[in-house]
Amino acid sequence: MRARTLPFSRQRTNGGKLFTRKALAIAAVVSMGTGLLAGCADDGGDGDSDSSSGGEGKTTVTLGLFGTMGFKEAGLYAEYEKLNPDIKIAENVVERNENYYPALLNHLTTNSGLQDVQAVEVGNIAEIVATQGDKLEDLSKAEGVNKSDWLEWKWEQATTKDGQTIGLGTDIGPMAICYRKDLFEKAGLPSDRAEVAKLWEGDWAKLVDVGEDYQKKAPKGTTFLDSPGGLINAILSSEEERFYDASGEVVYKTNPAVKDAFDLTAEAAEKGMIGAQTQFQPSWDQTISNNKFAAMACPPWMLGYIKGKSQPDAAGKWDVALPPRSGNWGGSFLTVPKSAKNVDEAKKLVAWLTAPEQQAKLFKVQGSFPSAQAAFDSPEVTGAKNDMTGDAPIGEIFSEAARQIPVQPIGPKDQIIQQGLTDNGVILVTKGKSAEEAWETATKTIDNNLDK
Repeated sequence: MRARTLPFSRQRTNGGKLFTRKALAIAAVVSMGTGLLAGCADDGGDGDSDSSSGGEGKTTVTLGLFGTMGFKEAGLYAEYEKLNPDIKIAENVVERNENYYPALLNHLTTNSGLQDVQAVEVGNIAEIVATQGDKLEDLSKAEGVNKSDWLEWKWEQATTKDGQTIGLGTDIGPMAICYRKDLFEKAGLPSDRAEVAKLWEGDWAKLVDVGEDYQKKAPKGTTFLDSPGGLINAILSSEEERFYDASGEVVYKTNPAVKDAFDLTAEAAEKGMIGAQTQFQPSWDQTISNNKFAAMACPPWMLGYIKGKSQPDAAGKWDVALPPRSGNWGGSFLTVPKSAKNVDEAKKLVAWLTAPEQQAKLFKVQGSFPSAQAAFDSPEVTGAKNDMTGDAPIGEIFSEAARQIPVQPIGPKDQIIQQGLTDNGVILVTKGKSAEEAWETATKTIDNNLDK
Protein backbone atom coordinates (compact mmCIF):
# COMPACT_ATOMS: atom_id res chain seq x y z
CA MET A 1 0.00 0.00 0.00
CA ARG A 2 1.32 3.43 -0.88
CA ALA A 3 0.36 6.73 0.65
CA ARG A 4 1.62 10.19 -0.07
CA THR A 5 4.18 11.24 2.45
CA LEU A 6 6.06 14.20 3.70
CA PRO A 7 9.80 14.52 3.28
CA PHE A 8 10.83 12.38 6.24
CA SER A 9 10.13 9.13 4.46
CA ARG A 10 12.65 6.89 2.84
CA GLN A 11 13.22 3.70 0.95
CA ARG A 12 14.62 0.35 1.90
CA THR A 13 16.08 -2.42 -0.16
CA ASN A 14 15.51 -6.13 -0.53
CA GLY A 15 18.45 -8.32 -1.33
CA GLY A 16 20.37 -5.32 -2.60
CA LYS A 17 17.39 -4.17 -4.67
CA LEU A 18 15.67 -1.12 -3.33
CA PHE A 19 11.99 -0.86 -2.49
CA THR A 20 9.82 1.71 -0.73
CA ARG A 21 9.07 2.34 2.92
CA LYS A 22 7.21 5.60 3.00
CA ALA A 23 6.15 7.09 6.29
CA LEU A 24 3.41 9.61 6.84
CA ALA A 25 3.33 11.23 10.24
CA ILE A 26 0.66 13.90 10.42
CA ALA A 27 -0.60 13.20 13.88
CA ALA A 28 -3.02 16.09 13.76
CA VAL A 29 -5.26 14.38 11.25
CA VAL A 30 -5.21 10.84 12.58
CA SER A 31 -7.31 9.34 15.36
CA MET A 32 -5.44 8.81 18.59
CA GLY A 33 -7.32 5.58 19.13
CA THR A 34 -5.56 3.66 16.36
CA GLY A 35 -4.26 0.35 17.69
CA LEU A 36 -0.49 0.18 17.86
CA LEU A 37 -0.46 -3.34 16.52
CA ALA A 38 -3.10 -2.81 13.85
CA GLY A 39 -2.33 -2.92 10.16
CA CYS A 40 0.50 -5.16 9.00
CA ALA A 41 1.41 -7.10 12.12
CA ASP A 42 4.36 -9.41 11.78
CA ASP A 43 5.77 -11.08 14.85
CA GLY A 44 7.84 -13.62 12.99
CA GLY A 45 5.10 -16.19 13.23
CA ASP A 46 6.04 -17.58 16.60
CA GLY A 47 3.62 -17.37 19.51
CA ASP A 48 2.27 -14.34 21.31
CA SER A 49 4.55 -11.38 20.75
CA ASP A 50 3.23 -9.65 23.86
CA SER A 51 4.60 -12.40 26.08
CA SER A 52 8.04 -12.21 27.63
CA SER A 53 8.37 -15.95 27.23
CA GLY A 54 9.80 -17.11 23.93
CA GLY A 55 9.27 -20.80 24.69
CA GLU A 56 11.88 -23.34 25.73
CA GLY A 57 13.17 -20.96 28.41
CA LYS A 58 13.78 -18.14 25.94
CA THR A 59 12.92 -14.49 26.48
CA THR A 60 11.00 -12.80 23.67
CA VAL A 61 12.04 -9.22 22.99
CA THR A 62 9.32 -7.40 21.05
CA LEU A 63 9.77 -4.49 18.66
CA GLY A 64 7.07 -2.07 17.52
CA LEU A 65 8.01 -0.80 14.06
CA PHE A 66 6.46 0.95 11.06
CA GLY A 67 7.00 0.18 7.40
CA THR A 68 9.93 -2.02 6.46
CA MET A 69 12.89 -1.05 8.59
CA GLY A 70 14.80 -4.00 7.26
CA PHE A 71 16.30 -5.60 10.38
CA LYS A 72 14.68 -8.94 9.72
CA GLU A 73 15.17 -8.73 5.96
CA ALA A 74 18.90 -8.10 6.44
CA GLY A 75 19.20 -11.15 8.68
CA LEU A 76 20.07 -9.16 11.80
CA TYR A 77 17.48 -10.82 14.03
CA ALA A 78 18.70 -14.28 13.07
CA GLU A 79 22.29 -13.23 13.70
CA TYR A 80 21.45 -11.80 17.13
CA GLU A 81 19.47 -14.88 18.13
CA LYS A 82 22.42 -17.05 17.14
CA LEU A 83 24.73 -14.94 19.30
CA ASN A 84 22.17 -14.99 22.13
CA PRO A 85 20.45 -18.42 22.15
CA ASP A 86 18.23 -17.45 25.10
CA ILE A 87 16.62 -14.59 23.13
CA LYS A 88 13.74 -14.68 20.65
CA ILE A 89 12.96 -11.51 18.66
CA ALA A 90 9.42 -10.67 17.53
CA GLU A 91 8.58 -7.58 15.51
CA ASN A 92 5.11 -6.04 15.18
CA VAL A 93 4.87 -3.86 12.09
CA VAL A 94 2.29 -1.23 11.21
CA GLU A 95 2.72 -0.43 7.54
CA ARG A 96 2.16 3.32 7.73
CA ASN A 97 3.52 5.74 10.29
CA GLU A 98 0.30 7.76 10.07
CA ASN A 99 -1.34 4.85 11.89
CA TYR A 100 1.63 3.84 14.02
CA TYR A 101 2.65 7.15 15.56
CA PRO A 102 -0.64 8.40 17.06
CA ALA A 103 -1.09 5.01 18.71
CA LEU A 104 2.48 5.13 20.04
CA LEU A 105 1.78 8.55 21.57
CA ASN A 106 -1.37 7.18 23.14
CA HIS A 107 0.44 4.20 24.66
CA LEU A 108 3.27 6.39 25.95
CA THR A 109 0.79 8.82 27.47
CA THR A 110 -1.01 6.01 29.30
CA ASN A 111 2.27 4.15 29.88
CA SER A 112 0.70 0.88 28.79
CA GLY A 113 0.58 -1.49 25.84
CA LEU A 114 4.14 -0.74 24.80
CA GLN A 115 6.59 -3.11 23.12
CA ASP A 116 10.08 -3.65 24.51
CA VAL A 117 11.48 -1.54 21.68
CA GLN A 118 9.58 1.23 19.85
CA ALA A 119 10.72 2.92 16.66
CA VAL A 120 10.28 6.67 16.16
CA GLU A 121 10.43 8.48 12.81
CA VAL A 122 12.74 11.51 12.62
CA GLY A 123 9.76 13.80 12.00
CA ASN A 124 8.30 12.77 15.36
CA ILE A 125 11.42 12.58 17.51
CA ALA A 126 11.22 16.21 18.69
CA GLU A 127 7.73 15.72 20.08
CA ILE A 128 8.73 12.45 21.75
CA VAL A 129 11.79 14.06 23.33
CA ALA A 130 9.81 17.07 24.54
CA THR A 131 6.68 15.34 25.82
CA GLN A 132 7.52 11.68 26.45
CA GLY A 133 11.21 11.64 27.32
CA ASP A 134 10.58 10.68 30.93
CA LYS A 135 8.83 7.47 29.77
CA LEU A 136 11.91 6.21 27.91
CA GLU A 137 15.27 4.78 28.96
CA ASP A 138 18.46 6.81 28.68
CA LEU A 139 20.30 4.75 26.07
CA SER A 140 23.50 6.76 26.33
CA LYS A 141 24.25 4.61 29.38
CA ALA A 142 23.53 1.29 27.67
CA GLU A 143 26.44 -1.11 27.45
CA GLY A 144 28.35 -0.84 24.18
CA VAL A 145 26.92 2.57 23.22
CA ASN A 146 29.52 5.17 22.25
CA LYS A 147 28.23 8.66 21.48
CA SER A 148 31.13 9.37 19.12
CA ASP A 149 29.96 6.60 16.79
CA TRP A 150 27.02 8.73 15.67
CA LEU A 151 26.88 11.95 13.72
CA GLU A 152 26.57 14.77 16.25
CA TRP A 153 23.31 16.14 14.88
CA LYS A 154 21.69 12.70 14.83
CA TRP A 155 22.61 12.06 18.47
CA GLU A 156 21.35 15.48 19.54
CA GLN A 157 17.96 14.97 17.89
CA ALA A 158 17.08 12.30 20.47
CA THR A 159 18.64 14.02 23.50
CA THR A 160 16.53 15.82 26.09
CA LYS A 161 17.38 19.17 27.65
CA ASP A 162 18.69 17.40 30.76
CA GLY A 163 21.04 15.22 28.70
CA GLN A 164 19.06 11.98 28.47
CA THR A 165 19.44 10.30 25.06
CA ILE A 166 16.17 8.41 24.65
CA GLY A 167 16.69 7.04 21.13
CA LEU A 168 19.56 5.58 19.12
CA GLY A 169 19.65 6.52 15.46
CA THR A 170 19.25 3.81 12.86
CA ASP A 171 19.62 5.56 9.51
CA ILE A 172 19.65 8.98 7.85
CA GLY A 173 18.91 10.41 4.43
CA PRO A 174 21.82 12.59 3.26
CA MET A 175 20.70 14.37 0.13
CA ALA A 176 22.46 14.62 -3.18
CA ILE A 177 21.14 15.48 -6.65
CA CYS A 178 20.24 12.52 -8.86
CA TYR A 179 20.20 13.39 -12.53
CA ARG A 180 19.75 11.80 -15.95
CA LYS A 181 23.05 11.89 -17.81
CA ASP A 182 21.35 11.43 -21.18
CA LEU A 183 18.94 14.34 -20.69
CA PHE A 184 21.74 16.60 -19.45
CA GLU A 185 23.78 15.82 -22.55
CA LYS A 186 20.84 16.46 -24.88
CA ALA A 187 20.37 19.85 -23.23
CA GLY A 188 24.05 20.72 -23.71
CA LEU A 189 25.02 20.34 -20.07
CA PRO A 190 28.00 18.36 -18.74
CA SER A 191 27.20 14.89 -17.45
CA ASP A 192 30.35 14.13 -15.42
CA ARG A 193 29.30 14.18 -11.76
CA ALA A 194 32.24 16.33 -10.59
CA GLU A 195 31.58 18.93 -13.31
CA VAL A 196 27.86 18.85 -12.59
CA ALA A 197 28.39 19.45 -8.86
CA LYS A 198 30.57 22.48 -9.64
CA LEU A 199 27.73 24.06 -11.61
CA TRP A 200 25.70 24.65 -8.46
CA GLU A 201 28.28 24.32 -5.68
CA GLY A 202 27.41 26.28 -2.56
CA ASP A 203 24.19 27.96 -3.70
CA TRP A 204 20.70 26.64 -4.49
CA ALA A 205 20.14 29.66 -6.72
CA LYS A 206 22.87 28.28 -8.97
CA LEU A 207 20.83 25.08 -9.32
CA VAL A 208 17.93 27.15 -10.62
CA ASP A 209 20.34 28.90 -13.00
CA VAL A 210 21.36 25.50 -14.35
CA GLY A 211 17.67 24.76 -14.77
CA GLU A 212 17.26 27.83 -16.94
CA ASP A 213 20.14 26.64 -19.13
CA TYR A 214 18.57 23.19 -19.33
CA GLN A 215 15.18 24.51 -20.41
CA LYS A 216 16.73 26.39 -23.37
CA LYS A 217 17.56 23.07 -25.06
CA ALA A 218 15.45 20.69 -23.03
CA PRO A 219 14.29 17.50 -24.73
CA LYS A 220 10.65 17.96 -25.66
CA GLY A 221 8.17 17.44 -22.84
CA THR A 222 10.75 17.46 -20.03
CA THR A 223 11.41 19.79 -17.11
CA PHE A 224 14.64 20.29 -15.24
CA LEU A 225 13.30 19.29 -11.80
CA ASP A 226 10.66 16.83 -10.70
CA SER A 227 8.45 18.76 -8.27
CA PRO A 228 8.20 21.95 -6.21
CA GLY A 229 7.93 19.93 -3.00
CA GLY A 230 11.21 18.17 -3.70
CA LEU A 231 13.07 21.42 -4.28
CA ILE A 232 11.80 23.39 -1.29
CA ASN A 233 12.38 20.42 1.00
CA ALA A 234 15.97 20.08 -0.20
CA ILE A 235 16.70 23.77 0.29
CA LEU A 236 15.15 23.94 3.75
CA SER A 237 16.83 20.76 4.94
CA SER A 238 20.21 22.38 4.32
CA GLU A 239 19.51 25.36 6.59
CA GLU A 240 20.72 25.52 10.19
CA GLU A 241 17.29 26.75 11.19
CA ARG A 242 13.95 26.54 9.42
CA PHE A 243 10.56 26.22 11.19
CA TYR A 244 11.65 26.36 14.85
CA ASP A 245 14.50 28.14 16.57
CA ALA A 246 16.79 26.60 19.17
CA SER A 247 14.44 27.65 21.98
CA GLY A 248 11.52 25.78 20.42
CA GLU A 249 9.63 28.81 19.12
CA VAL A 250 7.82 28.63 15.77
CA VAL A 251 9.70 30.98 13.41
CA TYR A 252 8.76 29.78 9.95
CA LYS A 253 7.16 33.10 8.98
CA THR A 254 9.96 35.27 10.36
CA ASN A 255 12.93 33.11 9.37
CA PRO A 256 14.19 34.63 6.09
CA ALA A 257 15.60 31.27 5.03
CA VAL A 258 12.08 29.85 4.76
CA LYS A 259 10.73 32.70 2.64
CA ASP A 260 13.86 32.65 0.47
CA ALA A 261 13.43 28.91 -0.15
CA PHE A 262 9.76 29.44 -0.96
CA ASP A 263 10.50 32.28 -3.37
CA LEU A 264 13.32 30.42 -5.13
CA THR A 265 11.08 27.38 -5.61
CA ALA A 266 8.28 29.64 -6.85
CA GLU A 267 10.70 31.22 -9.31
CA ALA A 268 11.63 27.82 -10.69
CA ALA A 269 7.94 26.99 -11.04
CA GLU A 270 7.10 30.30 -12.75
CA LYS A 271 9.88 29.73 -15.28
CA GLY A 272 8.53 26.30 -16.17
CA MET A 273 11.58 24.35 -15.07
CA ILE A 274 9.81 22.29 -12.45
CA GLY A 275 7.08 19.65 -12.72
CA ALA A 276 3.55 20.31 -11.43
CA GLN A 277 3.23 16.99 -9.61
CA THR A 278 3.15 16.14 -5.92
CA GLN A 279 5.77 13.61 -4.94
CA PHE A 280 4.70 9.98 -4.41
CA GLN A 281 1.40 10.50 -6.20
CA PRO A 282 0.65 8.31 -9.28
CA SER A 283 1.09 11.27 -11.63
CA TRP A 284 4.58 11.87 -10.23
CA ASP A 285 5.41 8.20 -10.57
CA GLN A 286 4.54 8.47 -14.25
CA THR A 287 7.03 11.30 -14.75
CA ILE A 288 9.76 8.94 -13.56
CA SER A 289 8.57 6.11 -15.79
CA ASN A 290 8.28 8.38 -18.83
CA ASN A 291 11.60 10.23 -18.32
CA LYS A 292 9.89 13.59 -17.90
CA PHE A 293 12.45 15.35 -15.71
CA ALA A 294 16.23 15.59 -15.58
CA ALA A 295 17.10 16.01 -11.89
CA MET A 296 15.76 15.70 -8.35
CA ALA A 297 16.82 15.98 -4.72
CA CYS A 298 17.81 12.48 -3.81
CA PRO A 299 18.72 10.72 -0.54
CA PRO A 300 20.05 7.14 -0.85
CA TRP A 301 16.63 5.53 -0.45
CA MET A 302 15.27 7.51 -3.43
CA LEU A 303 17.37 5.38 -5.78
CA GLY A 304 15.10 2.48 -4.91
CA TYR A 305 12.00 4.49 -5.68
CA ILE A 306 13.50 5.55 -8.99
CA LYS A 307 14.23 1.95 -9.88
CA GLY A 308 10.78 0.78 -8.89
CA LYS A 309 9.07 3.35 -11.12
CA SER A 310 11.47 3.34 -14.08
CA GLN A 311 11.46 1.36 -17.27
CA PRO A 312 14.23 -1.28 -17.46
CA ASP A 313 16.22 0.72 -20.02
CA ALA A 314 16.72 3.54 -17.49
CA ALA A 315 19.29 1.49 -15.57
CA GLY A 316 22.71 3.13 -15.71
CA LYS A 317 21.39 6.39 -17.19
CA TRP A 318 21.25 8.11 -13.80
CA ASP A 319 24.12 9.57 -11.82
CA VAL A 320 24.57 11.29 -8.45
CA ALA A 321 26.27 14.62 -7.72
CA LEU A 322 26.80 16.49 -4.47
CA PRO A 323 24.08 19.09 -3.80
CA PRO A 324 24.61 22.84 -3.50
CA ARG A 325 24.46 22.36 0.28
CA SER A 326 23.85 19.21 2.29
CA GLY A 327 20.62 18.36 4.06
CA ASN A 328 18.84 15.35 5.49
CA TRP A 329 15.65 13.60 4.37
CA GLY A 330 14.70 10.58 6.43
CA GLY A 331 15.83 8.52 9.38
CA SER A 332 14.52 6.75 12.46
CA PHE A 333 15.37 5.95 16.07
CA LEU A 334 14.91 2.99 18.37
CA THR A 335 13.71 3.65 21.91
CA VAL A 336 13.12 1.49 25.00
CA PRO A 337 10.10 2.36 27.19
CA LYS A 338 10.75 2.24 30.93
CA SER A 339 7.57 0.19 31.31
CA ALA A 340 8.73 -2.48 28.84
CA LYS A 341 8.64 -6.09 30.07
CA ASN A 342 12.26 -6.76 29.14
CA VAL A 343 14.08 -3.45 29.54
CA ASP A 344 17.60 -4.82 30.01
CA GLU A 345 17.41 -7.21 27.07
CA ALA A 346 15.77 -4.53 24.93
CA LYS A 347 18.61 -2.09 25.61
CA LYS A 348 21.16 -4.73 24.66
CA LEU A 349 19.31 -5.45 21.41
CA VAL A 350 18.96 -1.78 20.48
CA ALA A 351 22.64 -1.14 21.17
CA TRP A 352 23.56 -4.06 18.91
CA LEU A 353 21.12 -3.25 16.09
CA THR A 354 22.36 0.35 15.89
CA ALA A 355 26.07 -0.42 16.24
CA PRO A 356 28.16 0.70 13.25
CA GLU A 357 28.77 -2.89 12.11
CA GLN A 358 25.05 -3.63 11.90
CA GLN A 359 24.25 -0.29 10.26
CA ALA A 360 26.78 -1.10 7.55
CA LYS A 361 25.18 -4.50 6.97
CA LEU A 362 21.74 -2.89 6.79
CA PHE A 363 22.96 -0.42 4.17
CA LYS A 364 24.45 -3.17 2.04
CA VAL A 365 21.25 -5.21 2.00
CA GLN A 366 18.53 -2.64 2.57
CA GLY A 367 19.95 0.69 1.36
CA SER A 368 19.40 2.40 4.73
CA PHE A 369 22.27 4.87 5.03
CA PRO A 370 24.05 4.65 8.42
CA SER A 371 23.62 7.37 11.02
CA ALA A 372 26.76 6.00 12.66
CA GLN A 373 29.66 7.83 11.06
CA ALA A 374 31.90 5.02 12.27
CA ALA A 375 30.31 2.91 9.49
CA PHE A 376 31.17 5.30 6.67
CA ASP A 377 34.59 3.74 6.04
CA SER A 378 33.32 0.18 6.02
CA PRO A 379 33.55 -1.81 2.75
CA GLU A 380 29.77 -2.09 2.67
CA VAL A 381 29.54 1.70 2.35
CA THR A 382 32.67 2.65 0.40
CA GLY A 383 32.07 -0.06 -2.18
CA ALA A 384 28.34 0.53 -2.62
CA LYS A 385 26.91 0.63 -6.14
CA ASN A 386 23.38 0.91 -7.51
CA ASP A 387 21.76 -0.43 -10.67
CA MET A 388 20.36 2.95 -11.68
CA THR A 389 23.64 4.83 -11.27
CA GLY A 390 26.04 2.21 -12.59
CA ASP A 391 29.59 2.67 -11.34
CA ALA A 392 28.88 5.84 -9.37
CA PRO A 393 30.51 5.56 -5.90
CA ILE A 394 27.25 6.30 -4.14
CA GLY A 395 28.54 5.33 -0.70
CA GLU A 396 31.35 7.86 -0.90
CA ILE A 397 29.09 10.58 -2.31
CA PHE A 398 26.41 10.17 0.33
CA SER A 399 29.03 9.89 3.10
CA GLU A 400 30.51 13.23 2.10
CA ALA A 401 27.03 14.78 2.03
CA ALA A 402 26.21 13.27 5.44
CA ARG A 403 29.23 14.83 7.11
CA GLN A 404 28.10 18.30 6.02
CA ILE A 405 24.48 18.12 7.21
CA PRO A 406 23.76 20.97 9.64
CA VAL A 407 22.51 20.45 13.18
CA GLN A 408 18.93 21.64 12.75
CA PRO A 409 16.22 22.10 15.40
CA ILE A 410 13.19 19.90 14.70
CA GLY A 411 9.89 20.97 16.20
CA PRO A 412 6.82 18.91 17.05
CA LYS A 413 4.80 20.36 14.15
CA ASP A 414 7.52 20.36 11.50
CA GLN A 415 5.56 18.09 9.22
CA ILE A 416 2.43 20.23 9.35
CA ILE A 417 4.48 23.27 8.36
CA GLN A 418 6.30 21.37 5.63
CA GLN A 419 3.05 20.08 4.20
CA GLY A 420 1.52 23.54 4.20
CA LEU A 421 4.45 25.05 2.34
CA THR A 422 4.29 22.35 -0.33
CA ASP A 423 0.71 21.12 -0.77
CA ASN A 424 -0.89 24.48 0.01
CA GLY A 425 1.97 26.64 -1.18
CA VAL A 426 4.57 26.21 -3.91
CA ILE A 427 2.50 23.62 -5.79
CA LEU A 428 -0.05 26.40 -6.47
CA VAL A 429 2.54 28.36 -8.44
CA THR A 430 2.72 25.53 -10.97
CA LYS A 431 -1.06 25.95 -11.37
CA GLY A 432 -0.98 29.65 -12.15
CA LYS A 433 -1.01 31.36 -8.75
CA SER A 434 1.54 34.06 -8.00
CA ALA A 435 4.23 33.47 -5.39
CA GLU A 436 2.55 36.03 -3.14
CA GLU A 437 -0.85 34.33 -3.39
CA ALA A 438 0.71 30.92 -2.75
CA TRP A 439 2.59 32.18 0.33
CA GLU A 440 -0.57 33.73 1.75
CA THR A 441 -2.54 30.50 1.22
CA ALA A 442 0.24 28.40 2.74
CA THR A 443 0.67 30.50 5.87
CA LYS A 444 -3.07 30.70 6.52
CA THR A 445 -3.39 26.92 6.22
CA ILE A 446 -0.38 26.29 8.44
CA ASP A 447 -1.49 28.72 11.14
CA ASN A 448 -4.99 27.19 11.18
CA ASN A 449 -3.50 23.71 11.61
CA LEU A 450 -1.05 24.84 14.30
CA ASP A 451 -3.96 26.25 16.29
CA LYS A 452 -5.83 22.93 16.34
